[in-house]
Amino acid sequence: MSAMFVFDALGEIRLTHEMDLIDEILDSGTDAIGVTLCDPKTYGETAYREALKAVLAYDRHIEHHSERLSKATSVEDALRAEKDNKLAIFYQFQNATPLQRDIERVDLFWKLGVRSIQLTYNYQNYVGSGCRERDNRGVSEFGRELIARMNAIGMVIDTSHASMATMADAIEMSTQPILVSHTGCEAVHSHIRNTTDENFRKLAEHGGVVGICQIRPFLTDKTTDNLSAYFDHLDHAINVAGIDHVCIGSDRDHRVIEDNPEEIRILQEEEGAQFQPEHWPLYIKELNGPRRMEVVLEGLEQRGHSGSALEKLAGGNLRRLYTEVVG
Repeated sequence: MSAMFVFDALGEIRLTHEMDLIDEILDSGTDAIGVTLCDPKTYGETAYREALKAVLAYDRHIEHHSERLSKATSVEDALRAEKDNKLAIFYQFQNATPLQRDIERVDLFWKLGVRSIQLTYNYQNYVGSGCRERDNRGVSEFGRELIARMNAIGMVIDTSHASMATMADAIEMSTQPILVSHTGCEAVHSHIRNTTDENFRKLAEHGGVVGICQIRPFLTDKTTDNLSAYFDHLDHAINVAGIDHVCIGSDRDHRVIEDNPEEIRILQEEEGAQFQPEHWPLYIKELNGPRRMEVVLEGLEQRGHSGSALEKLAGGNLRRLYTEVVG
């Protein structure tokens, strides 16, 4: 087990996961994970209702498995969970749609324990433009108001899935460092979900942190023998943004995903038209499972990152951001 604090900026801890899976995640050295609570593709009041239900469901789940899981609303909570050998769970929404245009809902979800909200998902909402919109628009006036409220209350602003203009606007407007929890490097592999070097530099200049994801199509076209592509993205982000501004943001289910038609069917149901058969497999083989963080840390060491640099990448940078913003 790693002695450092290991923090995945965004992963999936599902309510259906068995506790032996959690045991493996913990044994691999992972201490904390930012978890998406509800489907980011929902809009209107449905998004609000589903968000409320998800918070309550995760609260019940964590309470029922309190010997292994711990809800974290501060860095102190996460460090306490680490000492108790529990997995710290930070609540996160991957879209601002649960808020609709009601800014007071930021305070409501804060009280319920949500500590990060992604401004947009793939498409336009009241806040700004997603990465799949035809127009590369920036943050709206409501978005500006939302950013100010999230800054004031101490909630992490995440711009994953945003258009590059929305991301750049948010970085400039925020008085606190922001997070891009899961993305790849556009300069390494061109993909609609990846981030430009220009925004990496802007993010770093404002103290932010970028998490490099483990979704295979974002990183490489190669479907096999492709682990090096993941580390190529990490190294590029480090070279552009600096060692103090990069973290791990897997964007992955932590179970082993089997290569079979049933898993493809489930994914098609979840993702709809956004998923095409040629995207399969979404995972990189060596990172497909609950012990993936061991592979990541070993790979970073082989790339020459050790000591304090490795500690920063594993979770230190993300811990710093959460400490500055959330407390």
